[in-house]
Amino acid sequence: MSSEIAIEVKKLSKCYQIYEQPRDRLKQFILPRLQRSVFKQPKQYFREFWALKDVSFEVKKGETVGIVGRNGSGKSTLLQMICGTLNPTSGSIQTNGRIAALLELGSGFNPEFSGRENVYLNGAVLGLTRQEIDSRFDDIVAFADIGNFIEQPVKTYSSGMMVRLAFAVAINVDPEILIVDEALSVGDELFQRKCFARIEAIRANGATILFVSHSGSQIVELCDRALLMDSGERLADGKPKKIIGLYQKLLYAPMDRREEVREQIIGAISGEQHERELQEQKNIGSSGSLVLNDFFDPHLQPKSTINYEERGALISRPQLFNLSGNKVNCLQNGEFYFFKYNVQFTSDATNVLFGMLIKTISGVELGGAVSASSLRKALPYASTGSNYQVEFRFQCNLNPGLYFVNAGVYGIRNGEEVYLHRILDACMFRVQPRVDCLISGLVDFNCTHQIHACVVE
Repeated sequence: MSSEIAIEVKKLSKCYQIYEQPRDRLKQFILPRLQRSVFKQPKQYFREFWALKDVSFEVKKGETVGIVGRNGSGKSTLLQMICGTLNPTSGSIQTNGRIAALLELGSGFNPEFSGRENVYLNGAVLGLTRQEIDSRFDDIVAFADIGNFIEQPVKTYSSGMMVRLAFAVAINVDPEILIVDEALSVGDELFQRKCFARIEAIRANGATILFVSHSGSQIVELCDRALLMDSGERLADGKPKKIIGLYQKLLYAPMDRREEVREQIIGAISGEQHERELQEQKNIGSSGSLVLNDFFDPHLQPKSTINYEERGALISRPQLFNLSGNKVNCLQNGEFYFFKYNVQFTSDATNVLFGMLIKTISGVELGGAVSASSLRKALPYASTGSNYQVEFRFQCNLNPGLYFVNAGVYGIRNGEEVYLHRILDACMFRVQPRVDCLISGLVDFNCTHQIHACVVE
């Protein structure tokens, strides 16, 4: 194993034996031995469930990798085996560095012990000496922010307080490898922000981070790479924005098309190919000149478009126009534009919402709109074969860069609330450079400034 690798997983598999009845477990323990003793083929009294099947990947030191997948795809099983709390059926795992795991937070606490005693207990389990815990104790208490409850038995804590304390202990271990399983949603918004800030600090210090989340925005914002798991298999590995798009396509696929979508994902472009595509998109039309008028560049076309399975509607012709009605994809900051697309309904639907969303090249969601504030105020009914043109007017308050637009239709079909159709990266556009521009970041907040000389008394 290279010294540059923090986690190496090779052909990892985990099989569970599932017994239909308790007595089948006893049969499996006794009868196959008897059957073999009389030269009979032993019978199996359980069925196999493979939580993981032949999973391989590497995580480099200092890399942040997210894992996404539907419930039951093997994500948590994978993390537990990396942490050493589960043994694999086959395959190997090698890690290089001290591991801190945020898995089932608070599960190792003794309810009869005080918060202080559990800090020392949990810290010892994570590999800290008493002296190291002493030096970190004040920081742990301050981070958890549970006040005098630190001296009270944990059984008197609310579930939120217990999770906060467990998170505070784990996050103050100063790990070289941090493993997180859906633990970034604990506490209120202020505590969540504190958790993210601490994760970012650990990442900035060069730690390796591996975490599971169902939040696509968290994966995109925090991760260098992402893995897509499904049915115990690693389907895809690549840039977070691409992987989240594939995950959502799989998540919303109709049951009868799910296997087909899986095969499409397995055959999708690799992360390295996607990186080259993004680089090509960045370089499109980069002549270096400052063009101030909006216009249409026929070469500026998205190569990362993901067209979801239609479930009652079909989106077509997503395009951007200026106020004069001209098709454009090279926009000016501060000007107004239209995003338009057509929708044909292939089955009856009620309470229909139309939407758009603008994202950065890395997949960060910047903003958008829907056609109604709730399903109750949405389009009441759309019949099979009906056609609509959807039009969203927006002001381009974005700074120079490359951006993508999603289109979506949501409604009730056969009594179920579903996405009737979605297209990720349906359009892309470039906001052009501005002469003598003083603004920074992604969004133009129309900031002004004044500078006055003053006398300091």
